[in-house]
Amino acid sequence: MSDRSKRLSRRNFLLTLGAGGAATAAAVVATKAPSTQPASATNAATKDKRATRGYQASEHVNNYYRTTKV
Repeated sequence: MSDRSKRLSRRNFLLTLGAGGAATAAAVVATKAPSTQPASATNAATKDKRATRGYQASEHVNNYYRTTKV
């Protein structure tokens, strides 16, 4: 076997290995079952949490703003 054919066979082996890995990853992702809860129920729960939290101007925040005035 010549030096050139050895390089090509190694290259083909690595290409096959990479393609096989990508195909395996795609097969694993494709076979995963979807979640049992509908997406709208999940989103509603997170929106309720976000609606109750957020920016609140408390006393220590107001003190900070007062001290940073130029």
